[in-house]
Amino acid sequence: MRPLLFSSMPASLAGGLIVLEEHMYKTLTGLVLLLASAVMIMQRGRAVDRVGEIPLRESVSIGAVLGLVSGLTGVGGGVFLAPTLIALNWASPRQTVALSPPFILANSTVGFVGALFTGQFPSPDLALYAIFTLAGAVAGAVIGLKWLSQTAIRFILAAVLLVAGIQLVRA
Repeated sequence: MRPLLFSSMPASLAGGLIVLEEHMYKTLTGLVLLLASAVMIMQRGRAVDRVGEIPLRESVSIGAVLGLVSGLTGVGGGVFLAPTLIALNWASPRQTVALSPPFILANSTVGFVGALFTGQFPSPDLALYAIFTLAGAVAGAVIGLKWLSQTAIRFILAAVLLVAGIQLVRA
């Protein structure tokens, strides 16, 4: 997983340095979320417990793409990482829940720095958003790891991605 993370961080910084027009930003982010949802839905029938080998070259390349998209959209990358790990059988849904937080934190931080360099400033409510995001992430990880099946995690993730993607594309 380290090559995936380490290749995503510089790409996330580069994405954060690119300023998109609002309509382009919402459309791009919405389409990427819809694509991630479609991948999750199409993977429905595959064995969720079978986890394959993670090839170095592919993990570095995919990490860079995920980082760039993360930086461009201002999303930490977990919504892109989770479907990718599951679709490629690099991690089970349960493992993905555990692996995503460090990836999200690293890419969010680096992408945020890139956005600051371009003169984009966060909402005045950033501290409040950060507190609720952290609380939600901890609660989601605990619930997902302790009480939800692999299928339930996959279904919930696909539904959240689908709803968010539709809302952004329609905005």
